[in-house]
Amino acid sequence: MSDNKKGLVTFNELAREAFAMQPLEMAAPLKKNNCSLFIGIPKEITSQENRVPLSPSSIEFLVQNGHEIVIESKAGAAANFSDDKFSEAGARIVHSHEEIFKADIILKIEPPTDAEIELMRPDQILVSALQLDQMNPVLLNKLILKRVNAIAYEFLQDDSGSFPIIRAMSEMAGHASILLASEYLNNANIGKGELLGGFTGIPPTQIVVIGAGAVGEYACRAAIGLGANVKVFDNELYRLRRLQEHLGGKIFTSTIQPNILAEALRTCDVAIGALRGESGRSPVVVTEKMVMQMKPHSIIIDVSIDQGGVFETSEITNHKNPIFKKHDVIHYCVPNITARVSRSASYALSNIFTPLLNDMSNYGGFHELLKIAKGFRNGVYIYKGNLVNDSLAKKFGMKYKDLDLMMNLY
Repeated sequence: MSDNKKGLVTFNELAREAFAMQPLEMAAPLKKNNCSLFIGIPKEITSQENRVPLSPSSIEFLVQNGHEIVIESKAGAAANFSDDKFSEAGARIVHSHEEIFKADIILKIEPPTDAEIELMRPDQILVSALQLDQMNPVLLNKLILKRVNAIAYEFLQDDSGSFPIIRAMSEMAGHASILLASEYLNNANIGKGELLGGFTGIPPTQIVVIGAGAVGEYACRAAIGLGANVKVFDNELYRLRRLQEHLGGKIFTSTIQPNILAEALRTCDVAIGALRGESGRSPVVVTEKMVMQMKPHSIIIDVSIDQGGVFETSEITNHKNPIFKKHDVIHYCVPNITARVSRSASYALSNIFTPLLNDMSNYGGFHELLKIAKGFRNGVYIYKGNLVNDSLAKKFGMKYKDLDLMMNLY
């Protein structure tokens, strides 16, 4: 019996060997649940920025989970959130801009100003917009010298690889662009006295949308919902195909061919510019000559104006003076359309920031979350005083370090 065993492998041994050869799943990171956050929300001092990053209900949730939040008085006033609402939610209201910057995490909408950077300290965490196209290299260098950790929220990615804040703001801007067009078509705003949509016995409003991304899609949804006829132009066929699938083929689509686009513009009532540039500048696809051939009192809403604009005749305007007329065509070229619907936009931002901050707490803080969340790392552009964003480095001719490699050093 013992001799036979020498030449045989038992079933248990085979099983152990097979198990050892199988790839093992990586253990999910364990939540530590031991990190409370100290978050400061300053009042935006940039002109006409009306949004606030956290709603009272989100602040209540975070405070109940053990976090401290200080918010500057009147920070939510333009979004119709009173100091009382924030205070009832558990936030501490302060009347000093300087007091806010004593927090460990500064959460704001616009990029920091020169004066705000002066108030910052090493290893502080800044979450704000970057606005790559408008970034001042002097301010960037000051942030680096302050040795802060800076996150651009427009570059944050979710598990699907998409950019949730850009998506949310784009959807809102697309929907708002049609409401704005409706507003400027009527007599109250130097329009020709028409109601946007389609009505029995009256030809429907003709709308041209240039760009089939998120802004373009939601502009189309709103326009179709009101009964308008919509024509969409984009040079990416997959976007046009996706848009037709999402909207059930209710729209005319075309690549951007100058003759076809010019003819569509000549007969339209509203033209929406929603084309984004891959290199930072939106391509100008509508020439001044095309605008000159548009119908009198027709309307241009250039949502892409923050990247320079799709129309050659576009010039940046603001919420106080949002429109101008050129070649008898009304132009609306406000870069920050979502600030016009600041309460809705604030809720949308809050819905993204709240789980992000909750994850940061649950996984043990900023540095721990950075190690395990690739989408979060994608938003970081300064880490421990080092530039870690290659786009910024290329734009300003600066040196940068690879954040993934740096993670292995800490």
